[in-house]
Amino acid sequence: MANQRLLPIKNGYNFRDLGGYPTADGHQIKWHRLIRTGSLARLDQNDLTVLDNIPISLDIDLRAPDEVKKDPDRVPSQAKYYHLPVFEADETDASHSDEEIAAQMQQPGNGYHHMLDVYHRMITTPSAKQAYQKLFNLLLNNEHGALLFHCTAGKDRTGMAAYLILSALGVEQKIIMEDYLLTNTVTQDFRNHWLQDMRNHGASEELVTNRAALASVAPDYLNTAIKNITQTYGNINQYLNNYLDITPTEIKDLRKLYLD
Repeated sequence: MANQRLLPIKNGYNFRDLGGYPTADGHQIKWHRLIRTGSLARLDQNDLTVLDNIPISLDIDLRAPDEVKKDPDRVPSQAKYYHLPVFEADETDASHSDEEIAAQMQQPGNGYHHMLDVYHRMITTPSAKQAYQKLFNLLLNNEHGALLFHCTAGKDRTGMAAYLILSALGVEQKIIMEDYLLTNTVTQDFRNHWLQDMRNHGASEELVTNRAALASVAPDYLNTAIKNITQTYGNINQYLNNYLDITPTEIKDLRKLYLD
């Protein structure tokens, strides 16, 4: 299969291969080993064939139980499925209706500040700790095929997972931020159409502004998590070692598995 960042998935979005990113010590991530995505619930057979050709060995679902019940994954044929909920409910609001958002958020800045809080809690919430610990466990035992990890939009819970994985593999922070922000590029047309459709149906600008904040990523969001990590643990390596209990030996093992 050709090496390409954005996978040709028609009935899902934000499906990206993390291969090719360089590390600070001169290696690069192997292609077709780490895949970050949005929801798999609406994939058709052609989409599943794209994933089967990689192939996907593990499907890691970071969504809350209610999200999974409402929209279960269409699991690739060669993949083993694991449900690792970062939150017990959809704290990111990715699966919530416009009516629910309007009721929760009355002021234009509510969406932005809500996302800052979400990123703070992804670093401190016990369910998030458990999910990301189990994710690294599975990474360490995945010798063949790609580990695919996803949430609903593929940007927040998935974005945090990508930040932790890329950091553990030794990718520089600038490149990690660029990958994180790539969500905005690959989902721009979808978001613009969606927000315009909201306006066409009479949504207030307050609701549109909050929806825009919830539907995108921003440096401030990820930097909130990074600041929390730095203030509490000193740096990302100490966070991985002391909070997620990933040993230096396991970091070396990860790099053997996923780096060229």
